[in-house]
This record gives sequence, structure tokens and C-alpha cells, in this order.
Amino acid sequence: MDVKVNVNWMGQGFHMEAENETAGKIRIDGDRKIGGLEGGMSPMEMLLAGAAGCSAIDVISILEKQRQDLKDLSVEVIGDREKLKEGYSRYNSIHLHFVLSGELDEKKVARALELSITKYCSVSKALEKGSEITYDFTIKN
Repeated sequence: MDVKVNVNWMGQGFHMEAENETAGKIRIDGDRKIGGLEGGMSPMEMLLAGAAGCSAIDVISILEKQRQDLKDLSVEVIGDREKLKEGYSRYNSIHLHFVLSGELDEKKVARALELSITKYCSVSKALEKGSEITYDFTIKN
């Protein structure tokens, strides 16, 4: 299955807009230190957001199938970024902290997260080759 995304420069600095085939849009920008306008996420931040969004979709789907009463979900992602001597950066580690609320069985939440991170989330699976991925969660009632 082919996936197509177009990225268009907005005409100033490193400010760009990515658009998918269903007209979903995301703003991309470089850091102000390199001339960015800070009008969007950096490409490296988008990797973290992608991992969080992908896992969140999995977790919501799994918890719905388990008939759990999920009321709210947020994911905080922290990436330990290292600039390599070759000039590019990578994340040595990525940690996702899930905050969920609702009438939830802790064991079912733990299983949903495990399945997402280790089996279903394509973004996490792509990133795990170069980054250690860890996660934890908090349930608020």
C-alpha cells in the first residue's frame, strides 16, 4: 500500500506544510537557531508525535474492544536526542507516558499498552531499531 504526503514550502524560513491525500495538514518548521519561524513541529518532534499518536490509536481501539470505559487519554513523549559526529541526530531512547481516565481495569490498560508498543504500532516498530522505547501509565479516575 502506497502512502502519499506532499510537503510544500510556505515561502519563508524553513516553514512548510505537509498534507495527506485526505487534506489533513501539519505545519513543519526548523528550530529558530537555524532560521526557523517556529510555525510548526520540527521533523524530529514529528517522529515523537507519530509514535504517541500511533500508540494512542491502538490503545483506544484495544480498550474499546475490551469494553473499557475510557474517558480521556493523553501521551507525553520524551526523546533523548543525540547529535552524532556524522552530522545527523537520533533518539537513543523514547519514553511514552500515558495518562488515562475512566473506569479502567489496570491489567487491561497494561496489556493494551504492551500490545501497542511491542506489536501493533508501526511507528514504534520502525523507531525501535535505533531507539530504546519504554512506556508507563497513570490512570486518573
